[in-house]
Amino acid sequence: MNISVEDKSKVDKVITITATEEDLKPRFEKAFREYRKKINMPGFRPGQVPVSIVKKRFGKEIESEEINNYVQEVFRDEIVPKYEPVGEPRFEDMSWENGQLEVKIGIGVKPDFEMTDLSSLEIDKMVHDVTDEEVDEELNSSLERAATWKESDQPVEETSKVTVDAVPLDEKGEPKADEQDTDKELDLNDDENADFRKGLKGAKAGDEVKVTLGEGDDAETFQLTVKKVYEKVIPELNEEFVKGATQGQLSSVDDYRSKLRSQIQDYYDQVSADMVKQEIMDKLIEAHSDMEVPTALVEKVQDSLLERMKQQQQGQPLPDGFDEQEYKESVREDAEREARWAFILDELGKKHEDLEITEEDIDARLASEAARYGLPTEMVKNFYAQSGDQLENLRQNIRTDKLFDRIIDEISLNELDKEAYQEKKKKERNEENDS
Repeated sequence: MNISVEDKSKVDKVITITATEEDLKPRFEKAFREYRKKINMPGFRPGQVPVSIVKKRFGKEIESEEINNYVQEVFRDEIVPKYEPVGEPRFEDMSWENGQLEVKIGIGVKPDFEMTDLSSLEIDKMVHDVTDEEVDEELNSSLERAATWKESDQPVEETSKVTVDAVPLDEKGEPKADEQDTDKELDLNDDENADFRKGLKGAKAGDEVKVTLGEGDDAETFQLTVKKVYEKVIPELNEEFVKGATQGQLSSVDDYRSKLRSQIQDYYDQVSADMVKQEIMDKLIEAHSDMEVPTALVEKVQDSLLERMKQQQQGQPLPDGFDEQEYKESVREDAEREARWAFILDELGKKHEDLEITEEDIDARLASEAARYGLPTEMVKNFYAQSGDQLENLRQNIRTDKLFDRIIDEISLNELDKEAYQEKKKKERNEENDS
């Protein structure tokens, strides 16, 4: 048996495994003997079929299976420990002729690169303290969400909801009675009903109104009969409302305002932290833009991006004529960035191998997950306890967050208030688009 290596690039290799019949013969003979124990043939006692007949009847299939097993063992025992392949290996060629086996396998290996000095990175961080106006806005949104509808005898307003019978009109303005849509509810607050809102404003129950949707050749006119008009009733901000909005946890309006302020502040703090992480990733990837990434890993990421896109379809079929290969090529740059980041993150992890994930860390993350989705903590714990993969993902996410905390200690943070931060990022985007 012999293994040779051809370097296609610094990170792409083709491994050639060669073996002779002499190398493989002991495996074949053992397989023949094992196989004869499993088959029954007329005229022979179970397990006593002559090996010569086994070879004649099943020899090619058995040899093919053993060759595959042999190649997998060589790859596992010889190639993986030495080259530590990344991504999926690609079997480029395999031949078994005249007692000679030759297998070519394409693999990717980790790039050799020098990590940039983290202290040279300057990252902008948005710092924002929640204002009274923002609390008032969220409080009003809470009241709006709790609003009810009350039938009214007043004219339709822009905030009304109406029930109508809608009849499309033909080119001559005659009703298409067979296409009537009865008891159709329209919430005029919805932007999708902007044309209806404009046409119905000022009408009362019993009125007939013509409304045209769309423009030009796409325009369609309807005759609407207003059957009911509803006005929105905003609840009063009082103890009863607060109890209902907090499932009985709070009753005081001041306490509710404090809770809203805390929630909004948590949101801004989380958004700020996420933007810092994203900027760190972007700048580190940019700093290592000359890093070669193995084809095998890029293809693996392309496949995962394709799967992610399919899952976002939520069971809906892909558009007619969708070309998967074309899509994968369109996301190649993103796949290369993800692959590059994976190596950078791995290198940073080696630098901070002392990071530990404690039970307290896991409990805190589970409690945070439970609060985020409004679920009991025990329910979330049971979910993760039943899935080893999910629990491992949770541990990896905690480790990555801790790693980012270490990185942030080493870089320079430039704190900006929300307005200054947004203005700076807008200017940077404009400059990037102009270049």
